[in-house]
Amino acid sequence: MRGRIDRGLPGSLIVVIPEASQRLSGTQGTGRRGAVHLDPGQALRAFRDDNRWGASGAAFAALLALAACGPAKAPAAPPPPQAVEAVAVSAPRAAGGVTATGTLERRREMALSFRIAGVLTRVAVEAGDPVRAGQVLATIDPAAVDARQQASSADLDKARRELDRARTLYAKGYVAKARLDDAESAVRSASAAYGAAAFDRRWAQLVSPASGVVLERRAQAGEVVQPGQAVVSVADLNSPLVLRAPLPDRDVAGIGVGAPVEVTVDALPGQVLAGRVTRLGQSADARTGAVTVEIEVAARPELRSGQIATARLARRAPASPGPAFARVPAEAVLEASGGQAAVLRLDNGPGGMRARRTPVRFGGFDGDDALVAGLPDGARVITAGAGFVSDGDRVTVTDPKALGGKSGR
Repeated sequence: MRGRIDRGLPGSLIVVIPEASQRLSGTQGTGRRGAVHLDPGQALRAFRDDNRWGASGAAFAALLALAACGPAKAPAAPPPPQAVEAVAVSAPRAAGGVTATGTLERRREMALSFRIAGVLTRVAVEAGDPVRAGQVLATIDPAAVDARQQASSADLDKARRELDRARTLYAKGYVAKARLDDAESAVRSASAAYGAAAFDRRWAQLVSPASGVVLERRAQAGEVVQPGQAVVSVADLNSPLVLRAPLPDRDVAGIGVGAPVEVTVDALPGQVLAGRVTRLGQSADARTGAVTVEIEVAARPELRSGQIATARLARRAPASPGPAFARVPAEAVLEASGGQAAVLRLDNGPGGMRARRTPVRFGGFDGDDALVAGLPDGARVITAGAGFVSDGDRVTVTDPKALGGKSGR
């Protein structure tokens, strides 16, 4: 009887081989004949080990191998192009100014506090009140201070009497010199205690150190205040108005003291105020890496301490010509670090539009834009979607204007 091959369960063949099937399936001697389910490897070994099949068996084994091979899988379709937005690089220019935002304040603003603890009995001013130098702003209950001063005064009087008696006895030879020295030390100690009590009594009143205006009242009558706890804030109106703002460390290079500044204030829309850099921080914040810049602003009656202002600072021209920087949207810049960064540039090659990672020189941020150098003329960089695209990925540009009217597909 000739064998035949049928498709069976997934991954197996039904091989009708009366004798071989008995040996392989373990049914030999049971009288069971017919088809068995064999995987292709079992079927091939059956025909290889059974010499009685001869050449026809070899051919049949080859047929088994072919039957075991299913249809070839179709190659996976390439992923569709990633939709992105892109812009053409604007004309290069020398690295220019940077912007910084902060709050306006008087250079001399003082948070005034008592040097002793006590119950606040009166606060004589409110926010916005003008004050003059030496004016009493607040007082605390002096009862405890007065009691300490009276006690120290009594101790001082007693020490002085003891000293007078010690001197008399020492002159008559009734006491040793050590007794006189102890009496003199007691007088000095009591005198110091009285001086400290008198000092505390003077500080039961909070006095303005300069003429100006009250910025904030921070405590109310009846509260217990501690030494150093701010009660009133006063600004010296004779001190300059300054803008203190954090500036990224990469933007500090090229900015020096005396550099001109254009300042805009939200409260004065459309107006540009003149200013100049007066101080640059000598250390960067450990958490943000920002350096504080102080800008003196021309005083205006409309300006108030605490108002938000934005400054545009001009960089000094480099001693030798540097690279020409082009302006691109800030979102196009990837992994900016120091003076280096990267962008994804469009490459319209034979295989279609692809994203190409391109290293560039980084010149800092200017508002919503970034300054970069090293891009070829006419380059177009990916903006929206740049974070989802890798080097070499196929892309399609959703804004045809970025391609000069081409679809980008």
